[in-house]
Amino acid sequence: MHTEQGNCNGLSQNVTSGILGIEIYFPQTVVSLQELEKFDGVSQGKYTIGLGQENMSFCGDREDVISIAMTVLDSLVAKYGISYSDIGRLEVGTETIIDKSKSVKTALMQLFESCGNTEVEGLDTTNACYGGTQAFFNTLNWLESPYWNGKYGVVVMADIAVYAPGPARPTGGCGAVALLLGKGSQVKLVPEVPLRATHMENTYDFFKPNLSSEYPTVDGAKTISCYLRALDTCYGRFTRRAEELLKQEKFSLQDIDYIVFHAPFHKMVQKSFARLLFNDFRRDPDNKLFENVQAFRNISMEASYSDKDLEKAFMSLSKSLYEKKCAPGTFLARNIGNSYTASLYGNLACLISEKGNELLNKRIVLFSYGSGLASSMFSLKVVGSVEDIAKKLYLRERLSSRIWMNPEDFTKTLQLREERYGKLNYSPLHSIDSLLPGTFYLEQVDSLGCRKYNRK
Repeated sequence: MHTEQGNCNGLSQNVTSGILGIEIYFPQTVVSLQELEKFDGVSQGKYTIGLGQENMSFCGDREDVISIAMTVLDSLVAKYGISYSDIGRLEVGTETIIDKSKSVKTALMQLFESCGNTEVEGLDTTNACYGGTQAFFNTLNWLESPYWNGKYGVVVMADIAVYAPGPARPTGGCGAVALLLGKGSQVKLVPEVPLRATHMENTYDFFKPNLSSEYPTVDGAKTISCYLRALDTCYGRFTRRAEELLKQEKFSLQDIDYIVFHAPFHKMVQKSFARLLFNDFRRDPDNKLFENVQAFRNISMEASYSDKDLEKAFMSLSKSLYEKKCAPGTFLARNIGNSYTASLYGNLACLISEKGNELLNKRIVLFSYGSGLASSMFSLKVVGSVEDIAKKLYLRERLSSRIWMNPEDFTKTLQLREERYGKLNYSPLHSIDSLLPGTFYLEQVDSLGCRKYNRK
Protein backbone atom coordinates (compact mmCIF):
# COMPACT_ATOMS: atom_id res chain seq x y z
CA MET A 1 0.00 0.00 0.00
CA HIS A 2 1.34 3.40 -0.96
CA THR A 3 1.69 5.84 1.93
CA GLU A 4 1.68 9.61 1.63
CA GLN A 5 4.04 11.64 3.78
CA GLY A 6 3.87 15.38 4.09
CA ASN A 7 6.83 17.73 3.98
CA CYS A 8 7.57 21.02 5.71
CA ASN A 9 5.35 23.09 3.41
CA GLY A 10 2.33 20.85 3.87
CA LEU A 11 2.15 19.43 0.32
CA SER A 12 2.78 15.73 -0.09
CA GLN A 13 6.00 14.95 -1.92
CA ASN A 14 5.35 11.22 -2.20
CA VAL A 15 2.19 11.14 -4.28
CA THR A 16 3.18 9.11 -7.31
CA SER A 17 -0.27 8.77 -8.87
CA GLY A 18 -1.14 10.99 -11.77
CA ILE A 19 -1.55 11.44 -15.49
CA LEU A 20 0.57 9.39 -17.88
CA GLY A 21 -1.21 10.24 -21.12
CA ILE A 22 -4.07 12.14 -22.70
CA GLU A 23 -6.07 11.55 -25.87
CA ILE A 24 -8.87 13.62 -27.37
CA TYR A 25 -11.53 13.05 -30.00
CA PHE A 26 -13.82 15.48 -31.78
CA PRO A 27 -15.98 14.92 -34.86
CA GLN A 28 -14.66 15.69 -38.32
CA THR A 29 -17.68 17.88 -39.10
CA VAL A 30 -17.54 21.53 -38.05
CA VAL A 31 -19.51 24.72 -38.71
CA SER A 32 -18.18 28.29 -38.73
CA LEU A 33 -19.93 30.51 -36.20
CA GLN A 34 -19.34 33.51 -38.44
CA GLU A 35 -21.36 31.73 -41.12
CA LEU A 36 -23.94 30.66 -38.54
CA GLU A 37 -24.41 34.30 -37.53
CA LYS A 38 -25.39 35.12 -41.11
CA PHE A 39 -27.65 32.08 -41.39
CA ASP A 40 -29.42 32.84 -38.11
CA GLY A 41 -29.86 36.49 -39.07
CA VAL A 42 -28.23 37.82 -35.91
CA SER A 43 -25.91 40.80 -35.65
CA GLN A 44 -22.36 40.30 -36.89
CA GLY A 45 -20.13 39.31 -33.97
CA LYS A 46 -22.91 38.03 -31.71
CA TYR A 47 -21.35 34.57 -31.58
CA THR A 48 -17.75 35.33 -32.53
CA ILE A 49 -17.28 38.40 -30.33
CA GLY A 50 -20.15 38.16 -27.85
CA LEU A 51 -19.39 34.52 -27.04
CA GLY A 52 -15.79 34.58 -28.22
CA GLN A 53 -16.26 31.39 -30.24
CA GLU A 54 -14.94 30.65 -33.72
CA ASN A 55 -16.18 27.22 -34.80
CA MET A 56 -18.33 24.40 -33.44
CA SER A 57 -17.98 20.63 -33.77
CA PHE A 58 -21.09 18.55 -34.26
CA CYS A 59 -22.00 15.01 -35.27
CA GLY A 60 -24.76 13.28 -37.17
CA ASP A 61 -26.77 10.21 -36.26
CA ARG A 62 -23.81 7.87 -36.88
CA GLU A 63 -22.13 9.07 -33.68
CA ASP A 64 -23.42 9.08 -30.12
CA VAL A 65 -21.86 9.29 -26.67
CA ILE A 66 -20.94 5.60 -26.71
CA SER A 67 -19.26 5.72 -30.11
CA ILE A 68 -17.16 8.81 -29.31
CA ALA A 69 -16.18 7.28 -25.95
CA MET A 70 -15.15 4.06 -27.70
CA THR A 71 -13.14 6.01 -30.27
CA VAL A 72 -11.19 8.06 -27.73
CA LEU A 73 -10.54 5.06 -25.47
CA ASP A 74 -9.35 2.84 -28.32
CA SER A 75 -7.12 5.62 -29.62
CA LEU A 76 -5.57 6.14 -26.17
CA VAL A 77 -4.82 2.42 -25.85
CA ALA A 78 -3.26 2.30 -29.33
CA LYS A 79 -1.19 5.48 -29.04
CA TYR A 80 0.27 4.60 -25.64
CA GLY A 81 0.99 0.99 -26.54
CA ILE A 82 -0.96 -0.61 -23.74
CA SER A 83 -3.39 -3.53 -23.72
CA TYR A 84 -6.95 -3.62 -22.46
CA SER A 85 -5.70 -6.32 -20.09
CA ASP A 86 -3.51 -3.65 -18.45
CA ILE A 87 -6.52 -1.57 -17.29
CA GLY A 88 -7.93 -2.19 -13.82
CA ARG A 89 -10.35 0.71 -13.56
CA LEU A 90 -12.35 2.61 -16.15
CA GLU A 91 -14.68 5.40 -15.10
CA VAL A 92 -16.77 7.59 -17.39
CA GLY A 93 -17.89 11.16 -16.83
CA THR A 94 -20.83 12.20 -19.01
CA GLU A 95 -24.18 13.96 -18.97
CA THR A 96 -25.23 12.64 -22.38
CA ILE A 97 -27.63 9.96 -21.21
CA ILE A 98 -29.09 7.55 -23.78
CA ASP A 99 -30.18 4.86 -21.33
CA LYS A 100 -31.66 5.44 -17.87
CA SER A 101 -30.14 2.24 -16.50
CA LYS A 102 -27.25 0.95 -18.60
CA SER A 103 -24.02 2.91 -18.19
CA VAL A 104 -21.72 4.05 -20.99
CA LYS A 105 -18.93 2.23 -19.13
CA THR A 106 -20.64 -1.14 -19.62
CA ALA A 107 -20.88 -0.44 -23.36
CA LEU A 108 -17.14 0.26 -23.42
CA MET A 109 -16.50 -3.20 -22.00
CA GLN A 110 -17.01 -4.65 -25.48
CA LEU A 111 -13.53 -3.33 -26.26
CA PHE A 112 -12.13 -5.56 -23.49
CA GLU A 113 -13.72 -8.77 -24.79
CA SER A 114 -10.88 -9.88 -27.05
CA CYS A 115 -8.38 -9.93 -24.17
CA GLY A 116 -10.83 -11.47 -21.71
CA ASN A 117 -10.45 -8.75 -19.08
CA THR A 118 -13.73 -8.40 -17.18
CA GLU A 119 -12.26 -7.28 -13.85
CA VAL A 120 -12.46 -3.54 -14.47
CA GLU A 121 -13.83 -1.32 -11.71
CA GLY A 122 -15.65 1.98 -12.21
CA LEU A 123 -18.93 3.15 -13.75
CA ASP A 124 -20.46 6.43 -14.94
CA THR A 125 -20.42 9.63 -12.91
CA THR A 126 -23.01 12.26 -13.78
CA ASN A 127 -23.63 15.86 -12.86
CA ALA A 128 -23.71 18.18 -15.87
CA CYS A 129 -20.16 19.15 -16.87
CA TYR A 130 -18.58 18.05 -13.57
CA GLY A 131 -18.84 14.26 -13.85
CA GLY A 132 -15.42 13.86 -15.46
CA THR A 133 -13.73 15.60 -12.56
CA GLN A 134 -15.35 13.33 -9.99
CA ALA A 135 -14.38 10.33 -12.13
CA PHE A 136 -10.79 11.66 -12.16
CA PHE A 137 -10.78 12.11 -8.37
CA ASN A 138 -12.27 8.64 -7.87
CA THR A 139 -9.62 7.01 -10.03
CA LEU A 140 -6.79 8.83 -8.28
CA ASN A 141 -8.23 7.62 -4.97
CA TRP A 142 -8.28 4.05 -6.32
CA LEU A 143 -4.62 4.29 -7.31
CA GLU A 144 -3.70 5.45 -3.80
CA SER A 145 -5.87 2.84 -2.07
CA PRO A 146 -5.21 -0.74 -0.90
CA TYR A 147 -7.62 -1.86 -3.64
CA TRP A 148 -5.20 -0.84 -6.41
CA ASN A 149 -4.19 -3.99 -8.31
CA GLY A 150 -1.11 -2.63 -10.05
CA LYS A 151 -2.93 -1.78 -13.29
CA TYR A 152 -3.72 1.47 -15.07
CA GLY A 153 -6.75 3.59 -14.42
CA VAL A 154 -8.52 5.28 -17.32
CA VAL A 155 -11.00 8.13 -17.17
CA VAL A 156 -13.17 8.91 -20.20
CA MET A 157 -15.12 12.16 -20.49
CA ALA A 158 -17.52 12.28 -23.43
CA ASP A 159 -20.45 14.51 -24.33
CA ILE A 160 -22.52 15.86 -27.19
CA ALA A 161 -23.80 19.37 -26.41
CA VAL A 162 -26.83 20.36 -28.46
CA TYR A 163 -29.45 23.03 -27.87
CA ALA A 164 -32.83 23.93 -29.28
CA PRO A 165 -32.85 26.66 -31.96
CA GLY A 166 -32.23 30.00 -30.30
CA PRO A 167 -29.52 31.94 -28.46
CA ALA A 168 -28.01 28.88 -26.72
CA ARG A 169 -27.50 26.79 -29.87
CA PRO A 170 -24.11 28.35 -30.80
CA THR A 171 -22.76 27.31 -27.37
CA GLY A 172 -22.96 23.63 -28.33
CA GLY A 173 -20.15 21.30 -29.31
CA CYS A 174 -18.92 17.74 -29.10
CA GLY A 175 -15.82 15.99 -27.83
CA ALA A 176 -14.28 13.25 -25.72
CA VAL A 177 -11.10 13.01 -23.66
CA ALA A 178 -9.39 9.95 -22.20
CA LEU A 179 -6.84 10.18 -19.39
CA LEU A 180 -4.36 7.39 -18.73
CA LEU A 181 -3.59 7.31 -15.00
CA GLY A 182 -0.95 5.34 -13.18
CA LYS A 183 1.85 5.39 -10.64
CA GLY A 184 5.62 5.60 -10.70
CA SER A 185 8.37 7.39 -12.54
CA GLN A 186 6.48 7.64 -15.85
CA VAL A 187 3.79 9.93 -14.39
CA LYS A 188 3.82 13.36 -16.05
CA LEU A 189 1.33 15.37 -14.00
CA VAL A 190 0.55 14.82 -10.32
CA PRO A 191 -2.02 16.49 -8.08
CA GLU A 192 -0.68 18.81 -5.41
CA VAL A 193 -2.16 16.95 -2.46
CA PRO A 194 -4.16 18.11 -0.54
CA LEU A 195 -4.49 21.44 -2.38
CA ARG A 196 -8.11 21.22 -3.51
CA ALA A 197 -11.36 23.09 -2.86
CA THR A 198 -14.95 22.12 -3.61
CA HIS A 199 -18.31 23.91 -3.55
CA MET A 200 -21.69 22.27 -4.16
CA GLU A 201 -25.27 23.51 -3.80
CA ASN A 202 -28.78 22.97 -5.16
CA THR A 203 -29.57 25.17 -8.18
CA TYR A 204 -31.69 25.01 -11.33
CA ASP A 205 -29.47 26.97 -13.71
CA PHE A 206 -29.13 24.23 -16.36
CA PHE A 207 -30.90 20.87 -16.19
CA LYS A 208 -32.57 18.22 -18.35
CA PRO A 209 -36.00 17.34 -16.93
CA ASN A 210 -37.50 16.37 -20.31
CA LEU A 211 -36.38 12.79 -20.79
CA SER A 212 -37.79 12.70 -24.32
CA SER A 213 -35.37 15.37 -25.57
CA GLU A 214 -31.62 15.92 -25.82
CA TYR A 215 -32.13 19.62 -25.17
CA PRO A 216 -31.56 21.14 -21.73
CA THR A 217 -33.56 23.77 -19.88
CA VAL A 218 -31.22 26.74 -19.46
CA ASP A 219 -31.44 30.00 -17.53
CA GLY A 220 -28.53 31.77 -19.20
CA ALA A 221 -28.11 34.65 -16.75
CA LYS A 222 -28.51 32.37 -13.76
CA THR A 223 -26.00 29.80 -14.92
CA ILE A 224 -23.37 32.52 -15.44
CA SER A 225 -23.93 33.89 -11.93
CA CYS A 226 -23.88 30.35 -10.48
CA TYR A 227 -20.60 29.64 -12.27
CA LEU A 228 -18.99 32.84 -10.98
CA ARG A 229 -20.27 32.33 -7.44
CA ALA A 230 -18.89 28.79 -7.43
CA LEU A 231 -15.60 30.11 -8.80
CA ASP A 232 -15.39 32.76 -6.06
CA THR A 233 -16.12 30.20 -3.35
CA CYS A 234 -13.64 27.63 -4.63
CA TYR A 235 -10.91 30.22 -5.18
CA GLY A 236 -11.39 31.64 -1.68
CA ARG A 237 -11.05 28.18 -0.15
CA PHE A 238 -8.20 27.25 -2.48
CA THR A 239 -6.13 30.35 -1.68
CA ARG A 240 -6.63 30.00 2.07
CA ARG A 241 -5.64 26.33 1.87
CA ALA A 242 -2.60 27.19 -0.25
CA GLU A 243 -1.48 29.79 2.28
CA GLU A 244 -1.74 27.23 5.09
CA LEU A 245 -0.02 24.43 3.19
CA LEU A 246 2.69 26.54 1.55
CA LYS A 247 3.15 28.69 4.65
CA GLN A 248 2.96 31.93 2.72
CA GLU A 249 0.87 35.08 2.88
CA LYS A 250 -1.58 36.26 0.23
CA PHE A 251 -1.51 33.44 -2.31
CA SER A 252 -2.75 34.91 -5.60
CA LEU A 253 -2.76 34.54 -9.37
CA GLN A 254 0.93 35.47 -9.27
CA ASP A 255 1.58 32.08 -7.63
CA ILE A 256 -0.19 30.16 -10.40
CA ASP A 257 1.79 29.43 -13.55
CA TYR A 258 -1.17 28.41 -15.71
CA ILE A 259 -4.89 28.04 -15.20
CA VAL A 260 -7.54 26.22 -17.23
CA PHE A 261 -11.29 26.52 -16.86
CA HIS A 262 -14.35 24.59 -17.86
CA ALA A 263 -15.34 26.57 -20.97
CA PRO A 264 -19.06 26.94 -21.78
CA PHE A 265 -17.88 29.64 -24.21
CA HIS A 266 -14.65 31.60 -24.51
CA LYS A 267 -15.93 34.91 -23.15
CA MET A 268 -16.87 33.06 -19.95
CA VAL A 269 -13.24 31.98 -19.55
CA GLN A 270 -12.05 35.57 -19.95
CA LYS A 271 -14.61 36.77 -17.40
CA SER A 272 -13.60 34.02 -14.99
CA PHE A 273 -9.92 34.89 -15.12
CA ALA A 274 -10.77 38.55 -14.51
CA ARG A 275 -12.96 37.45 -11.63
CA LEU A 276 -10.00 35.78 -9.94
CA LEU A 277 -8.05 39.03 -10.16
CA PHE A 278 -11.02 40.81 -8.56
CA ASN A 279 -10.85 38.26 -5.73
CA ASP A 280 -7.14 39.02 -5.32
CA PHE A 281 -8.04 42.72 -5.15
CA ARG A 282 -10.56 42.11 -2.38
CA ARG A 283 -7.94 40.23 -0.36
CA ASP A 284 -5.10 42.68 -1.01
CA PRO A 285 -6.61 46.04 -2.09
CA ASP A 286 -3.47 48.05 -1.28
CA ASN A 287 -1.34 46.12 -3.76
CA LYS A 288 0.12 48.53 -6.32
CA LEU A 289 -1.37 46.42 -9.11
CA PHE A 290 -4.81 47.66 -8.10
CA GLU A 291 -4.18 51.40 -7.84
CA ASN A 292 -6.50 52.15 -10.79
CA VAL A 293 -9.49 50.10 -9.56
CA GLN A 294 -9.91 51.57 -6.09
CA ALA A 295 -13.41 52.75 -7.03
CA PHE A 296 -14.54 49.14 -6.51
CA ARG A 297 -12.92 48.75 -3.10
CA ASN A 298 -16.16 48.74 -1.10
CA ILE A 299 -18.50 46.97 -3.52
CA SER A 300 -20.31 43.95 -2.08
CA MET A 301 -19.82 40.53 -3.61
CA GLU A 302 -23.51 40.34 -4.49
CA ALA A 303 -23.43 43.68 -6.30
CA SER A 304 -20.21 42.76 -8.08
CA TYR A 305 -21.87 40.04 -10.16
CA SER A 306 -23.99 42.52 -12.10
CA ASP A 307 -21.60 45.49 -12.23
CA LYS A 308 -20.53 45.81 -15.87
CA ASP A 309 -18.04 48.59 -15.10
CA LEU A 310 -16.28 46.31 -12.63
CA GLU A 311 -16.22 43.47 -15.14
CA LYS A 312 -14.80 45.73 -17.83
CA ALA A 313 -12.17 47.19 -15.50
CA PHE A 314 -10.86 43.83 -14.33
CA MET A 315 -10.94 42.27 -17.80
CA SER A 316 -8.76 45.16 -18.93
CA LEU A 317 -6.48 44.93 -15.90
CA SER A 318 -6.07 41.16 -16.24
CA LYS A 319 -5.39 41.13 -19.99
CA SER A 320 -1.61 40.68 -19.88
CA LEU A 321 -1.82 38.04 -17.14
CA TYR A 322 -4.58 36.29 -19.06
CA GLU A 323 -2.47 36.08 -22.22
CA LYS A 324 0.37 34.51 -20.26
CA LYS A 325 -1.42 32.20 -17.84
CA CYS A 326 -4.73 31.26 -19.48
CA ALA A 327 -4.85 31.96 -23.22
CA PRO A 328 -2.53 29.06 -24.22
CA GLY A 329 -5.19 26.57 -23.13
CA THR A 330 -8.14 28.11 -24.97
CA PHE A 331 -7.81 27.61 -28.73
CA LEU A 332 -9.30 24.11 -28.73
CA ALA A 333 -12.56 25.08 -27.02
CA ARG A 334 -12.85 28.15 -29.26
CA ASN A 335 -12.75 25.81 -32.24
CA ILE A 336 -14.85 22.83 -31.14
CA GLY A 337 -17.28 24.45 -28.70
CA ASN A 338 -18.49 23.16 -25.36
CA SER A 339 -17.83 19.46 -24.82
CA TYR A 340 -19.32 19.48 -21.30
CA THR A 341 -17.39 16.96 -19.15
CA ALA A 342 -14.54 16.85 -21.68
CA SER A 343 -14.18 20.64 -21.84
CA LEU A 344 -11.82 21.21 -18.89
CA TYR A 345 -9.57 18.29 -19.79
CA GLY A 346 -9.56 19.21 -23.46
CA ASN A 347 -8.29 22.61 -22.37
CA LEU A 348 -5.56 20.92 -20.32
CA ALA A 349 -4.61 18.92 -23.41
CA CYS A 350 -4.60 22.15 -25.39
CA LEU A 351 -2.23 23.80 -22.90
CA ILE A 352 0.13 20.82 -23.10
CA SER A 353 -0.07 20.86 -26.89
CA GLU A 354 0.82 24.55 -27.00
CA LYS A 355 3.50 24.74 -24.31
CA GLY A 356 5.11 21.30 -24.19
CA ASN A 357 8.07 21.13 -21.85
CA GLU A 358 7.81 24.80 -20.96
CA LEU A 359 5.37 23.38 -18.42
CA LEU A 360 8.01 21.36 -16.55
CA ASN A 361 7.84 22.02 -12.80
CA LYS A 362 4.94 24.43 -13.33
CA ARG A 363 1.71 24.62 -11.33
CA ILE A 364 -1.48 24.27 -13.38
CA VAL A 365 -4.70 25.15 -11.57
CA LEU A 366 -7.96 23.74 -12.93
CA PHE A 367 -11.51 24.92 -12.24
CA SER A 368 -14.30 22.44 -12.88
CA TYR A 369 -17.97 23.45 -12.91
CA GLY A 370 -21.16 21.51 -13.49
CA SER A 371 -24.58 23.10 -13.26
CA GLY A 372 -26.94 22.05 -10.57
CA LEU A 373 -24.28 22.62 -9.09
CA ALA A 374 -20.92 20.98 -8.40
CA SER A 375 -17.51 22.65 -8.63
CA SER A 376 -13.88 22.13 -7.64
CA MET A 377 -10.56 23.89 -7.98
CA PHE A 378 -7.42 21.78 -7.84
CA SER A 379 -3.78 21.89 -8.82
CA LEU A 380 -1.52 19.70 -10.94
CA LYS A 381 2.27 19.86 -10.99
CA VAL A 382 4.13 18.92 -14.18
CA VAL A 383 6.86 16.54 -13.01
CA GLY A 384 7.91 14.86 -16.24
CA SER A 385 8.33 15.61 -19.93
CA VAL A 386 5.01 16.16 -21.70
CA GLU A 387 6.47 16.44 -25.21
CA ASP A 388 5.31 12.93 -26.05
CA ILE A 389 1.75 13.78 -24.97
CA ALA A 390 1.82 16.91 -27.13
CA LYS A 391 3.18 14.96 -30.10
CA LYS A 392 0.49 12.30 -29.81
CA LEU A 393 -2.25 14.93 -29.58
CA TYR A 394 -1.14 16.98 -32.66
CA LEU A 395 -4.17 19.18 -32.05
CA ARG A 396 -3.68 21.97 -34.54
CA GLU A 397 -3.12 19.54 -37.40
CA ARG A 398 -6.28 17.63 -36.50
CA LEU A 399 -8.33 20.81 -36.20
CA SER A 400 -7.15 22.06 -39.58
CA SER A 401 -8.08 18.80 -41.36
CA ARG A 402 -11.78 18.84 -40.47
CA ILE A 403 -14.67 18.98 -42.94
CA TRP A 404 -16.45 22.32 -43.09
CA MET A 405 -20.21 22.09 -43.25
CA ASN A 406 -22.57 24.92 -44.12
CA PRO A 407 -25.15 26.15 -41.57
CA GLU A 408 -28.01 24.59 -43.56
CA ASP A 409 -26.49 21.11 -43.25
CA PHE A 410 -25.69 21.74 -39.59
CA THR A 411 -29.31 22.67 -38.91
CA LYS A 412 -30.62 19.64 -40.82
CA THR A 413 -28.26 17.38 -38.88
CA LEU A 414 -29.52 18.63 -35.53
CA GLN A 415 -33.09 18.30 -36.76
CA LEU A 416 -32.44 14.65 -37.63
CA ARG A 417 -30.87 14.06 -34.21
CA GLU A 418 -33.94 15.60 -32.61
CA GLU A 419 -36.30 13.36 -34.60
CA ARG A 420 -34.28 10.21 -33.86
CA TYR A 421 -33.69 10.83 -30.15
CA GLY A 422 -35.05 7.96 -28.07
CA LYS A 423 -36.36 6.07 -31.11
CA LEU A 424 -36.08 2.30 -31.50
CA ASN A 425 -35.68 -0.02 -34.48
CA TYR A 426 -33.77 2.17 -36.89
CA SER A 427 -30.55 2.37 -38.86
CA PRO A 428 -28.72 5.72 -39.02
CA LEU A 429 -29.05 7.72 -42.24
CA HIS A 430 -25.79 9.62 -42.35
CA SER A 431 -22.88 8.37 -44.41
CA ILE A 432 -19.70 7.20 -42.70
CA ASP A 433 -17.56 8.81 -45.42
CA SER A 434 -16.64 11.78 -43.21
CA LEU A 435 -15.41 9.54 -40.38
CA LEU A 436 -11.69 8.93 -40.04
CA PRO A 437 -10.36 5.36 -40.14
CA GLY A 438 -10.57 3.82 -36.69
CA THR A 439 -13.68 5.78 -35.70
CA PHE A 440 -16.48 3.82 -34.08
CA TYR A 441 -20.00 4.48 -35.29
CA LEU A 442 -23.58 3.44 -34.61
CA GLU A 443 -24.77 0.77 -37.02
CA GLN A 444 -28.23 -0.05 -35.71
CA VAL A 445 -30.69 0.33 -32.86
CA ASP A 446 -32.98 -2.70 -32.68
CA SER A 447 -36.61 -2.93 -31.59
CA LEU A 448 -35.59 -3.37 -27.95
CA GLY A 449 -33.16 -0.45 -27.96
CA CYS A 450 -29.99 -2.54 -28.10
CA ARG A 451 -27.30 -0.58 -29.92
CA LYS A 452 -24.82 -2.13 -32.34
CA TYR A 453 -21.54 -0.44 -33.27
CA ASN A 454 -18.87 -0.92 -35.89
CA ARG A 455 -15.42 0.49 -36.54
CA LYS A 456 -14.40 2.17 -39.77
